[in-house]
Amino acid sequence: MLRPRLRIPRATRLWRPALSTRQIHDIPRLQQFKPEEGVPELLSSQGFNIAWTQYMQYIIEGLNARTAGTQFEGEETLSIVKATARDPSQASLFNYASMAHNNHLFFETLANVNTARNPEAEEEDVGEDRIPPGLKHELVKQFSSIETLRREFLATAMGMFGPGFVWLVKNAQTNDLRILVTYLAGTPYTAGHWRRQGLDMNSQGVKSQDTVRGWIERYQTGAGADIGAKFLPQNQTGPGGTDVIPLLCLNTWEHVWLRDYGVGAGDVGGKRAYIQRWWDVIDWEKVEGLANIQRVPLKT
Repeated sequence: MLRPRLRIPRATRLWRPALSTRQIHDIPRLQQFKPEEGVPELLSSQGFNIAWTQYMQYIIEGLNARTAGTQFEGEETLSIVKATARDPSQASLFNYASMAHNNHLFFETLANVNTARNPEAEEEDVGEDRIPPGLKHELVKQFSSIETLRREFLATAMGMFGPGFVWLVKNAQTNDLRILVTYLAGTPYTAGHWRRQGLDMNSQGVKSQDTVRGWIERYQTGAGADIGAKFLPQNQTGPGGTDVIPLLCLNTWEHVWLRDYGVGAGDVGGKRAYIQRWWDVIDWEKVEGLANIQRVPLKT
């Protein structure tokens, strides 16, 4: 007796991506890292594969699917972010474009500490000594010390109950520097400020109105700001707040650090360990280049 065969498609066919002749946006190249090495002293090769290679492929595929045949198919991600941030109907496109831009900036401001070392140097620059003098001068001037800035980044990121980004931003018109937070795919750029991004008071105590007011003044400079905080009087700002330039970006999404650091149970590894290691692999030369801060004149 003949029995009909049940034809089961191969698993490879089920997951094979559809071929496309249009690939407008590509994954940016990270010149300082090799996939097999990961990010030395921060991410293993497997962690790098998840956080950069696989995730950026996923984001870029989604971005291309949403821009094909539209006015945005040839636009840079930042241009798409600014153009779609205030249009609720383009929320999905904004999220993909913003995540692509944010994740790229995060990895672009990381240094390969292995190649950065000078084998001929008697002593390597470590800690604060890795920061260029001009940038260090401004950071100390506005945060009192580099250690204070480091702790503020750590406390802010640890206070976030949910994924997002912690930014060091510069006023576009002055040398004023601030830290601000965006959640999920949020953006610090002024054009996106009408997309209100909630304030997470987990990162600060709320025992008094002064504490809350000070936190808002310090962190509501960019995304979701009603006023320009300490940069400009209220009557001189648009609905989105002051125009800022992102200099440094910390990605707190779990897929970036969970593979290598675990959840942090028992105070072992976790998000805190990831952030502490991140601080040691920042490419401060690139941060200074983005800041375009005038160098401190040499004393004679």
